[in-house]
Amino acid sequence: MELGLANKVALIAGGSSGLGLAVAEELVKEGAHVAIGARDADRLARAEQHLRGLARGGKVMATRVDLREHAATRAWVEDVAGKLGGPHVVVTNSAGPPPGPATKFDIVAYQEAVDTVMLPAINLALAALPYMKAARWGRLLLITSETVVRPVARFALSATARLGIVGFASALVQELGDCGVTVNVLAPGYTRTPPVERTAGTGGADVEASLRAMAAHIPLKRVGLPEEFAAAAVFLASERASFITGTVQLVDGGASVIG
Repeated sequence: MELGLANKVALIAGGSSGLGLAVAEELVKEGAHVAIGARDADRLARAEQHLRGLARGGKVMATRVDLREHAATRAWVEDVAGKLGGPHVVVTNSAGPPPGPATKFDIVAYQEAVDTVMLPAINLALAALPYMKAARWGRLLLITSETVVRPVARFALSATARLGIVGFASALVQELGDCGVTVNVLAPGYTRTPPVERTAGTGGADVEASLRAMAAHIPLKRVGLPEEFAAAAVFLASERASFITGTVQLVDGGASVIG
């Protein structure tokens, strides 16, 4: 399927590992110019080299940036625009806050969740949207988690912060509709990323056994793979998805159906 992403400029937060890197891999294979940003310089360098090896005509750019620093985020977007062109595809992505029930945390923890999950995503989107509107073509993809659709009591901080992202996305949809910019939220369930594998191996536990236990509530009886999530994301980023906007797309193997 021709996705129409060749020579489009894609900007991916948290693009050095996990879901962000998986999306970056699929985009460079489609011929897009891909800029990834992350905090860990070593991991970022490895990801950049890896993506260059997969690229099919597009350029790859990697920048060390902490998205909690709002001015640095805006500078990153401007730097990418100056070197690759204004971004057409923007993927917001961040690690989740600590797990735990709602009353485990004080107000400081809730503030930190908002500052590290919700506000960086909103700030990145606001910095990139003028370029999309000027091009009259854009795809804003905001990665959250299944907690925005299916509440999970032990992920109270995640649900609180990420639901704010859904509200922001919904507010953008009508405003941007006549600009050719679509806005969609991606809500992954358990996916085999490094953080999930680390969680599975907590306390020396057998990782594979723990992953099977995680999958017990998933109809497909397995956790997802990053490339499966990335396939959904890249389709939504494509020309083929030009009439899809305002959705919250679960990528959870059907877990939300059975609760």
